[in-house]
Order: sequence, then structure tokens, then C-alpha cells
Amino acid sequence: MVLTNEQLKEIWRGSYSFEETEDGYLRSYQHTAEQMAYFDRVKDFWGERSRYSNGKSLQFSTDATEVSLEYKLLLVSPSMETFEVMVDGVLIEMRDAEYIKSHDCIAFTLPAGRKDVVLYMPCDVMLAVRNVTLNGDCIPAPRGEKVLWLGDSITQGIGTPYSSCSYVNTANRLLGYDIINQGIGGYKYDKNSLLPMEGYTPDKIVVAFGTNQYKEETAVQDMTDYYARLHELYGDTPVLCITPLWRHTDPEHTEQLRRYGEAIREVCAAYPHIKVVDGWKLVPHLTEYFKDGLHPNALGATVYGHNLAEAIRKSGF
Repeated sequence: MVLTNEQLKEIWRGSYSFEETEDGYLRSYQHTAEQMAYFDRVKDFWGERSRYSNGKSLQFSTDATEVSLEYKLLLVSPSMETFEVMVDGVLIEMRDAEYIKSHDCIAFTLPAGRKDVVLYMPCDVMLAVRNVTLNGDCIPAPRGEKVLWLGDSITQGIGTPYSSCSYVNTANRLLGYDIINQGIGGYKYDKNSLLPMEGYTPDKIVVAFGTNQYKEETAVQDMTDYYARLHELYGDTPVLCITPLWRHTDPEHTEQLRRYGEAIREVCAAYPHIKVVDGWKLVPHLTEYFKDGLHPNALGATVYGHNLAEAIRKSGF
């Protein structure tokens, strides 16, 4: 069967809205048009990254043994990740960046029998998809709690070369959320980016900022204003705040980063519906767990996701 774009929307997770191109491709957006216009005005770099496919996947149950799709790359970053297929929670196949850039369609062989499939899309790329084809049925995966993730490049998934290994995707496999990942590389606490998302009301919100601004004079005030605006927009919707991770790119400022995490905790303490997880404890303080001293690599991001999922369970979030 070849899925119609309406059927494709039912299995394309991580999306706020869709747009169909003249040649039949479907594009997916995790931000509103107003949010993207704001990012465009502030910095082109942020505008581009707000349109990337982080947190996007196709999720379905099927008896098919083959699945394929056509895709169009609209913007490619040097750090573009992989297409990956998981069957019943086990990674079975992937295509790397070089393959993706040199082709316009992709096909995967699936094991026989009924199974749950997740096809992860590359994080650091803007793409459109059409003609998802299976030689069997396609039943959309059930949806869990709606969780909105807000963060910077680490939340977006930059640093790990494998899409399925981002800490958000790793944690989500363990928690079963229906996510929208609004992580943007280089971003920070900015209340102006918090705009209404018409028709979308998250059950929970996860916030992970701070590492891009802890040395700025206005860092504490910007963070304080952000949580005030978040409360104004979403009321008492449960929020989980992750304080910044350890990093070793600026060792002379390590104590300043740690203190900024404490300041975040103090501000969040004023809101009973906000729980705080200490990011300092989520990834080992070893260079082997980081790509560049700031972004966790595949190992670090996987550990981060597992530790975060456990912290979320213990917190009752």
C-alpha cells in the first residue's frame, strides 16, 4: 500500500502542523508560523534550525516486510544524522548522511510477522516526504501523553551522529510520550519565543536551557522572565526543568555554570508545578561522553536519556 498524505500524517510523530508541496511531498513543522517568523527575525541560523526534523519519526504497527519512502532534502547541515529503523525497540538498520545526500528514496527490509516500527528521521536537516510504501498493512502507533520539549542544540539532538540516540528520543522510548521537540541549536532562555500554539495543549513540558547564556549579565533575569511567561501561557501544566549539564569547554567557568544551575532551581522553586532535575548528575564528567566538550556524543546522549527517564519516574512527573 502507498500511504496518502493524510495517512502519513497519522504516523508522522513530533509534528505540530503539515504543509503539502505542489509536487506532493509533505513537510512537517514543530513550531508555529509565528514562532518561526520570530526566529527568522532574530537570527537566520535559528530560523533554519526551527524547521529541522529533530524529534520526528514514523511510528506504526505492521505485518509488512518492506517499507520505503521518497524524500527531498531542502536544507542540509554538515552534522546531518541518520535515517534509522527500530523494530520492537531494537535497531535493525540505518542509512548515514552520505547515503542520504546521494539518494532521494530509501527502503528498509523488516522481519516477518506483526511488529512495532519506528523510523527515525535525521535531526539536522530540513526535509519533505512522500509515497511511504509498505507491502502490508499500517496501523498508527498509540499516542501517549503530549509532551513539549524546549531546549537548545543538545535537546535538538546535535552531537550524536545517530538520530535514535539523542537524549530526547532515548528517554521517550522508555517513557512512551507523544513529543514535539522544539530544541534549537544555540538557543537560550528567551520569553519572546513562547507564543501560543493554537490547537495544541501539552500535558507536560520539559525545559532544558542555560548552557548558551550562563556567562551573560542578563542570564538570571532572562531565565526568570522565561518561567514567568511559561506560567502565563500554560498555567499549572506540569513542567520539568533540567539544569545545564557539565561541560569541559570552559573549565575556568565551571563553577559559574554550576551556580547558574542553582539559580535556575531557586527560580523554579516559586512554582509548585515545576520539578527540577539536576543536569549535573545526568552525564558522567568524562570527555569520552562528549563530542566536543559541550554536546554529548552517542554514548553520552544515550546515558543522559536513560538517567533522565529514571529521574522522571522517581520525581513523579
